[in-house]
Amino acid sequence: MAELLKKGAPEPVETKDVREALKAKEVKENANAERAQSSESNPLNKAAAPKEPSLVVFNNDGGAVASHKPVKKQIQFADEKQEFSRFPTKTGRRSLSRSISQSSTDSYSSAASYTDSSDDETSPRDKQQSNSKNSSDFCVKNIKQAEFGRREIEIAEQEMSALVALRKRAQGEKPLAGAKIVGCTHITAQTAVLIETLGALGAQCRWAACNIYSTQNEVAAALAEAGFAVFAWKGESEDDFWWCIDRCVNMNGWQANMVLDDGGDLTHWVYKKYPHVFKKIRGIVEESVTGVHRLYQLSKAGKLCVPAMNVNDSVTKQKFDNLYCCRESILDGLKRTTDVMFGGKQVVVCGYGEVGKGCCAALKALGAIVYVTEIDPICALQACMDGFRVMKLNEVVRQGDLIITCTGNKNVVTREQLDRMKNGCIVCNMGHSNTEIDVASLRTPELTWERVRSQVDHVIWPDGKRVVLLAEGRLLNLSCSTVPTFVLSITATTQALALIELYNAPEGRYKQDVYLLPKKMDEYVASLHLPTFDAHLTELTDDQAKYLGLNKNGPFKPNYYRY
Repeated sequence: MAELLKKGAPEPVETKDVREALKAKEVKENANAERAQSSESNPLNKAAAPKEPSLVVFNNDGGAVASHKPVKKQIQFADEKQEFSRFPTKTGRRSLSRSISQSSTDSYSSAASYTDSSDDETSPRDKQQSNSKNSSDFCVKNIKQAEFGRREIEIAEQEMSALVALRKRAQGEKPLAGAKIVGCTHITAQTAVLIETLGALGAQCRWAACNIYSTQNEVAAALAEAGFAVFAWKGESEDDFWWCIDRCVNMNGWQANMVLDDGGDLTHWVYKKYPHVFKKIRGIVEESVTGVHRLYQLSKAGKLCVPAMNVNDSVTKQKFDNLYCCRESILDGLKRTTDVMFGGKQVVVCGYGEVGKGCCAALKALGAIVYVTEIDPICALQACMDGFRVMKLNEVVRQGDLIITCTGNKNVVTREQLDRMKNGCIVCNMGHSNTEIDVASLRTPELTWERVRSQVDHVIWPDGKRVVLLAEGRLLNLSCSTVPTFVLSITATTQALALIELYNAPEGRYKQDVYLLPKKMDEYVASLHLPTFDAHLTELTDDQAKYLGLNKNGPFKPNYYRY
């Protein structure tokens, strides 16, 4: 690890011939229209069979001459002959959607991979699939989408140059040789770059999804084709979710010695079903606030039997992924699902941590009136200084147009508060788990659920009031849209270094407790991403370093420093 840280189309122009041809077409159609009108006004012509008029003569230059003055008439385009007003059959709708998706993007977006497959009704668990190497140690929606997924991964690599650079620097040393990593994260193009980086550094990987809606099916297929044991697809049931995790952990002849988790579900499952596995586990790397809370609870109860690295509270995760990622992706998720205009809307953001700060900044910039709820007086004071009203949810719930939770807690929005919301209020969650909104209380006989779009439900009260619930209360940005690739490169690089550190640490360095990433590693992750911006760091002189009591090469801040 110490050696690793030292390495340091123009738009088409309409031509004259095209303009003349279009003009000729218009003259011809206007002349035809006048001829038809003239025929209708003549009683002798009414009885006669209509004849095709020949009123336009084209000359050699492509021009057109009408026999008499044309009348004004709206141009009828040939495309209008297609009967788009008819409702297509279910098969027709799917085919049309697929053709539009492929002709416009020549790829599968995260949304397309969920809806375009012609066998959506068939569970991947019931399919027999194998990749080009005749391996069937995976379970994805459709292995045939691998080519499209590979393109998605290649696009992501362009924005994740730092992680790719780490891969190139370290793959000769193979710092993860012998590592058997079981992972449970979002399976997107960005995490695919991380998984393939871990493979290039020598690790064997088995992977499941941490969210039933966030998997990009084509990316999962590409990973399976590349030889990774991936068990995930978009739209899993709860039973599918735990089945996929179990397939990753419970494999004959293969036992994990490292865990990479996002949310703590994988760690929970191993503790519950396979506690003996922890005898060979060298460490756990956890990246979400929910999962970190669970680890600290295990540590406090004396039940944490391996070292764990808290990536969520590392500087490079908190200050970049949580803040900047959510600042952009909150708008993307809301626009894709609701087409809502934010100007003048009254928005309540529950929680003013880094995620809440990012959401509030984005919504305020587009003209929304933002209220904040908080339990922490320090975060509440920050919200006040940033220009937001800090209120209790009960005080503003009746007037809110949009309610967003981002606390990592449970029952932040209760059934009583949902009952008091105005008609058309949009409710969503930007925290990792689906515990923040009491969705279970909405599944009662007196309420009607109406699916209006993928991941968009109208919950209808007996009086006709509708609340718009997004992603069934799960993580909005990764369930309903995508997230900025560059920011995820920072998090993925941090995760990779944490795995390398725990796997190669000498015995005794880390005890059965939860640790933060060493400051030197945080700074290394940041330095890898600076070349993207052509940024040049100032170097301390020997005299300056002595005056500050620092090493010229860092770390530059103490562990207690708050960025």
